[in-house]
Amino acid sequence: MNVTSATPSSPASATRRFSLRARVLTGAVAVAALGAGTFGAVSASASAPASAPVAASADTASRNLQQSTHLTVAAATKAAQAVLEAAQKENQRVSVAVVDRNGNTIVSLRGDGAGPQSPESAEKKAYTSVSWNAPTSELVKRLDQAPTLKDIPGTLFLAGGAPVQVKGAPVAAVGVAGAPSGDLDEKFARAGVAALTR
Repeated sequence: MNVTSATPSSPASATRRFSLRARVLTGAVAVAALGAGTFGAVSASASAPASAPVAASADTASRNLQQSTHLTVAAATKAAQAVLEAAQKENQRVSVAVVDRNGNTIVSLRGDGAGPQSPESAEKKAYTSVSWNAPTSELVKRLDQAPTLKDIPGTLFLAGGAPVQVKGAPVAAVGVAGAPSGDLDEKFARAGVAALTR
């Protein structure tokens, strides 16, 4: 068994060790104090009520704001019902969609017996119509000059979409799909638009 005897260290070595110990202890005390302070701050902030968010107020006439006109759900539903009634009179099974100025669907109704593709087609026709503020039957003609229009996502360049306008500006559109021809779809879409003026 080996026993190593400790040799007396020099005073300079003891001072270095003490300094190292002193530094370690001082650091530990500082970390503990910092932790306690942080915990106290977190506790204080958790129990203190949050200040109310600052609300920015703006005059509606501000040049930084833009106002737009949108159909109500009741009006969109009225238009959609008028479409289904017009189609039923001619024994046609269609779906109808009414979108707002931004192309968001307000109402979508699938008529009894309408094909499974018709709801999506109706929405796309309405979206296309409101995007260009024109009946989709007119937009189909533009494909001759600009065939890549049909590549824009969410659009469908087939007859059956009709815009809803206020003072010439689009505020919504009605899209119809499911009849044997686009002309019939668009005829029913126009019936939905006309219902909004009654």
